[in-house]
Amino acid sequence: MEKEKKGKKEVINSRYFTTCEATAQMLEKAERDGVEIAFHRAASMKACPIGADSACCKHCAMGPCRLNAKDPYSKVGVCGATIDTIMSRNFARMVAAGCAAHTDHGMSMLDLFREVVNGKIQDYKIKDTLKLEEVAKSVGIETDGREVIDIAKDLYKELERTYTQIEGEIPFVNRVPEKTLETWRKLGIVPRGAMREIMEIMHRTHMGVDQHYENMTKQCSRTALADGWGGSMVATEISDILFGTPSPVAIEVNMGVLKEDQVNIIVHGHEPNLFESMIESVKESTLLEEAKKAGAKGINLVGMCCSGAEVLVRHGIPHAGNFMSTEAVLITGAVEVMCVDVQCIKQGLAKVADCYGTYLITTNPRCHIEGAIHIEFHDHDPKKCTDEVVIKAITRFKNRTAKIEIPKRRDIGVHGFSHEYIQYMLGGTFRSSYTPLNDNIINGRIRGVAGVVGCTNPRVKQDYVHVELVKELIKNDVLVVQTGCSQIALAKAGLTTPESAVLAGPGLREVCETVGMPPVLGIGSCVDNSRILIACAEMVKTGGLGNSIADLPVAGAAPEWMSEKAISIGQYFVASGVFTVFGVTFPIVENTKFYNLLFDGLEKQGLGKWGFTPDPYEMARMMIEHIDKKRKALGIDKARDRVLMDMADRQKLEVA
Repeated sequence: MEKEKKGKKEVINSRYFTTCEATAQMLEKAERDGVEIAFHRAASMKACPIGADSACCKHCAMGPCRLNAKDPYSKVGVCGATIDTIMSRNFARMVAAGCAAHTDHGMSMLDLFREVVNGKIQDYKIKDTLKLEEVAKSVGIETDGREVIDIAKDLYKELERTYTQIEGEIPFVNRVPEKTLETWRKLGIVPRGAMREIMEIMHRTHMGVDQHYENMTKQCSRTALADGWGGSMVATEISDILFGTPSPVAIEVNMGVLKEDQVNIIVHGHEPNLFESMIESVKESTLLEEAKKAGAKGINLVGMCCSGAEVLVRHGIPHAGNFMSTEAVLITGAVEVMCVDVQCIKQGLAKVADCYGTYLITTNPRCHIEGAIHIEFHDHDPKKCTDEVVIKAITRFKNRTAKIEIPKRRDIGVHGFSHEYIQYMLGGTFRSSYTPLNDNIINGRIRGVAGVVGCTNPRVKQDYVHVELVKELIKNDVLVVQTGCSQIALAKAGLTTPESAVLAGPGLREVCETVGMPPVLGIGSCVDNSRILIACAEMVKTGGLGNSIADLPVAGAAPEWMSEKAISIGQYFVASGVFTVFGVTFPIVENTKFYNLLFDGLEKQGLGKWGFTPDPYEMARMMIEHIDKKRKALGIDKARDRVLMDMADRQKLEVA
């Protein structure tokens, strides 16, 4: 680790941690202020090597049992559990937790939808009736000649099965390509209902139950698919119906969106209903007047992480940064309130907020934080919470004591490429279709499609792997789609504007310039990975690229993942047929039976497979190699040189 000596104190070089200039500036201020954040904690706390390899088991009180990752078959746990049993149990519990997070989010959105369609909630309405009808048709609900409210009630009842059903197949299985579904049925991994799958996987991982890694992996797939084609998809579709389906919008990204002369409110989390209500509260005339009385020129609402990404694509609300910048942004001293709901919220925020006199406000009954203020949010009276948050923010502005230092960096990104908009963008109003995409993959202008998604992780330099990987992919004519924190990393790097097509290979550049689109398409929050699944299914349906998702020249990556949600996402992409590469680390011992199943055996069963490397250039090589393999199998391979950039080439591609 790079350090600089300043007097007797060693100061950590902020550039070691991040490629984000604004975050680096705030890290330097944190050093001066004596404030600790996650980057510092990661530097001072070595990751447990046994845990990192998933070579330990603490599922009963006979342990914890620690196996030797260097010689994994040299011993077993007290109960006799082998390394493969232990790893598959640990992996399964990560899938279960990640699936639970997404499906609980989806159920919250479905609860809101039920209350809206039954007339019990008046603050939210159905905004996209066309989307409502399309989703209803996709699960077999008749729509012709029917009232919107009747369709909505039937849709609620149908989608409720996603969670509560104990037998049968979840509704959105109707969207899965027939050959893919045939493979799932053959393997016995079609999800029944999310609650049943999560319950069963937790039971199987209990001491003395499922002790065969292959059988455990089947339930991992079944549970993960209940996330991707179930809970996550429900969350995305209901959010679109209630709040509007995204279409491209240019937005400002980075900490420069904060304004010293305004009341700054940040909303951070994952559920869009809180943010939608906050938008209304900051426009309230009485509250705006109070802000002016306090000396502010206005109220500045800003997003972070995934709830920020939700409103970014629907309302063009500016975005201050991704996961690893959530503490750093408080160091500006300019944030009056950070308002949070659920998921990816560091407990360390409370301490940093206290250092700068910022209010950290929790709003969801699922998430309380010691040291934070709790103002509970209720869908039946949402503005009671969000108005109070704004009042707190105005009070803090009036009594500011922290020294303000706002980084000047503001970048522009274009986001909001929903599945529906991609169809329109490629085919036009009257012939919206994926045919132009498929045709350009078949003729070789576009080599393939890559989903680059996920978190940022302090174990690697923030944003670096995301940005370098995507540069390498688009250079080699691979179209990139993004969700979650990854798209914010790429927006900060200037890679989500149509102008960035100059960095793409000649084929992809030609397509981008013809359509007027970026080579990197931001499509929403991490729960919106379901949009990528729908796009893959549509590519199969359109024709010419095989009969199964596993036939497509596509690949996925989570270069800087850190959460259990990412493992669930990865497994549902793999189970859907997509080669999926993770960076940073992977919870597995190489060359074990379980490792060989995930990294090779699943593909032989007709699914996708896992890959791992922390290096962005090796990751790009693996993904491009897989895409080329699929092109060859489809008979659409063309002779081409894969362009790998040296350092001089990469320096030429730097985008301000």
